[in-house]
Amino acid sequence: MPRNSKKVPLTRKERFIKVVKKPFVAINKRTTTYLSRRAHRSFRLTRRRDYKRSLQLPGYIAFTRSVNKTLWQHRKTFIWLAVVYAILTSILVGIGSQDTYSTLVSTLQDTGSQIFQGNLGELGKAGLLFISIGSSGISATPTDAQQIYIVILGLLIWLTTVWLLRNLLAGHKVRMRDGLYSAGAPLVAILLVALVFVLQLLPLGLAVIGYSAASSSGLLNGGVAAMLFWIAAALLAITSLYWVTSTFFALIIVTLPGMYPGIALRTAGDMVASRRIRILLRILWMLFMIIVAAAIVLIPTILIDTGLAHIWPAVEKAPIVPVMLMLSGVVSFIWGSSYIYLLYRKVVDDDAKPA
Repeated sequence: MPRNSKKVPLTRKERFIKVVKKPFVAINKRTTTYLSRRAHRSFRLTRRRDYKRSLQLPGYIAFTRSVNKTLWQHRKTFIWLAVVYAILTSILVGIGSQDTYSTLVSTLQDTGSQIFQGNLGELGKAGLLFISIGSSGISATPTDAQQIYIVILGLLIWLTTVWLLRNLLAGHKVRMRDGLYSAGAPLVAILLVALVFVLQLLPLGLAVIGYSAASSSGLLNGGVAAMLFWIAAALLAITSLYWVTSTFFALIIVTLPGMYPGIALRTAGDMVASRRIRILLRILWMLFMIIVAAAIVLIPTILIDTGLAHIWPAVEKAPIVPVMLMLSGVVSFIWGSSYIYLLYRKVVDDDAKPA
């Protein structure tokens, strides 16, 4: 006899149970899928055979040289990119205050004349000026509009650099203006990922705020309280670094056509799983190289500016150091964006290799 294919309608109680259980079933399925992709379990010892993943990268210096070589091969495109964004930064945000810089120089000369002597003393003063500029800057507190411009310009520099490198490495003949016109499409998506990036830096921000409060109250003078503070601050900083390591890659993945922020964050997390520390060390090396390059550029600029000011007092009014500081900031951001993108490409290529 033929079977009756007509479905039996659910009762009201069964429909209610199905509606209530549906979100929990979805959460359980998502959790199970997530755990199947990640080898580590919190508060459990993970065997090395379960989390070991391949990551064959060039050495630190060799990879840095390859980044410089890639940018040098397309130097015309990226030089124009730096010039355009430097002009936009000067117009929308402005450059550092020359009066603030002059005041900083005069203060250091008054207080440091007995500390530093001779040519080495001038180099020491330039080094202190570099540290002061790097830590506190020479610009007044930016307005709300300037802060918005800084964020937008930073994201656009990132998007344009990634777009240009992606197309240039694919063998496409593109110009700098092509990147300016075409790279801004995923702006909303990258804004959401950038917001996640900022939220992940909150533990580090809490550590910095706690340091300011503890140093002013004398808590760091020694003892058990100081030790406990440094342990808590270290844990907060490590938490932020752990989170943002994958978000750097998410900022690149989200620029792919049709990519959603949530998928980009999840994919980036899967990419760095079980090799997060090795990738984080590469990123810290990038930050170290940026600081070294900035010192190599700015310290001689400060020395030249100080020497010229003694010969021609009118030069003291010229914003030589603020302009160089702004240019070095733009160039460093482009270089850092290129470094992260090429590191991402290395990880993708390593994953694509047959096991």
